[in-house]
Amino acid sequence: MAKRFVAALLAAMPWLVESQTEKSVYAHFMVGIVEKYTVDDWKTDIAQAQAIGIDGFALNCAPERVDNYTPKQLANAYQAAEELGFKVFISFDFAYWNTGDTENIIDIVGNYSSHPAQAYYGMSISDGAIVSTFIGDTMDWNAVKNELSNQKITALPNIQDPNFVANAQTGLDGAFSWYAWPTGGGNSIIPGPMSTVWDNQFIENLAGRPYMAPVSPWFFTHFNSKNWVFISEDLPNLRWEQILALKPTLVEIVTWNDFGESHYISDSQPNHSDDGSGAWATGYPHAGFRTLWAPYIAAYKSGAEKPTVESDQLVYWYRTTPKDTVCTSDALGPPDGIEYLADVVFVATMLTEPAELTVTSGGNAPATVTVDAGIITTNFTMGVGQQSFSVSRNGVEILSGTSEKDIASSCETYNYNPYVGVLSA
Repeated sequence: MAKRFVAALLAAMPWLVESQTEKSVYAHFMVGIVEKYTVDDWKTDIAQAQAIGIDGFALNCAPERVDNYTPKQLANAYQAAEELGFKVFISFDFAYWNTGDTENIIDIVGNYSSHPAQAYYGMSISDGAIVSTFIGDTMDWNAVKNELSNQKITALPNIQDPNFVANAQTGLDGAFSWYAWPTGGGNSIIPGPMSTVWDNQFIENLAGRPYMAPVSPWFFTHFNSKNWVFISEDLPNLRWEQILALKPTLVEIVTWNDFGESHYISDSQPNHSDDGSGAWATGYPHAGFRTLWAPYIAAYKSGAEKPTVESDQLVYWYRTTPKDTVCTSDALGPPDGIEYLADVVFVATMLTEPAELTVTSGGNAPATVTVDAGIITTNFTMGVGQQSFSVSRNGVEILSGTSEKDIASSCETYNYNPYVGVLSA
């Protein structure tokens, strides 16, 4: 009798066996900008994600009344994922959905909850099909579950106030946080560095239920409706170090391809539509963050305290103008938050053994520091001009190179998106 009771309890509350649940890493994918995507386009992105250990995409989507291609692209994503052994789940963007769309949401969740490419919380369909949101805190997941009573659903919505989840009556099973940058809540900007204050509140209020923690490399946006920069300069490695210490149930990268907010890690995606963000994203690759993050993702999944580096590499990132540069043809003006920025160049060394790193930033004199094995991030005072990097070990240079993007002393429009590069031995 006791054994049957425990089995039933664990089946009803899978978070009680978190240690038996595979740690998974997902990436937030903006379906709204891939109207023209084919299945092969989806496969290109999926292959890039799989190469660094990402398990699936959270498919951020709007209703069909907003984006008439949503059904087609959800179908394309699930098909491509199935063919490549990848997983996906739907993240309803409540900037466009509302609780009046419940029946439509039920239909979509029911259509995909048993799909071969559907992501589950756990190892199989019996563990519950994951469904999530962007905002949408008050969505009633009880209604979805009641209507789909023959299918198990694990609702991990984005919740803005971590205190809400303690006594929520909405049928949520866990929560996803969007607070992946230093913030006092919402879109408020505070000085860095990033802390785990929000994570700790979510974990405490969830009381053992699954927490899907956010990881992001940056945030800069420059639209009429939003014009700010979060303080993200050391975030690319600092946030992953926090994740390795926190060991959250799940991780969601924010984002795979949101070029508008500069936190993409995908390649340039030539077939995506441009909402105007090309003004700051075109020519500013972020693929180097994938190189940097691969060892962290592997460490998170294995439960390791630190990432393991298997070959000598270097990843660098920097803004391409000093923060107080006045741009001459920008009606919007500088973004909020620049007062907290520092004029520095960041270099993450990924080394198998200690070595000497030398950075020459513009007209500054070369600066050399000794760095240990593993992943170590060092910052250097920004200088206008070329950015050059080299690593030597025992007096022998093992890698070197000059960035293709200089730091300039003038600009026409404001761009606080980082340029990211990689050098390998």
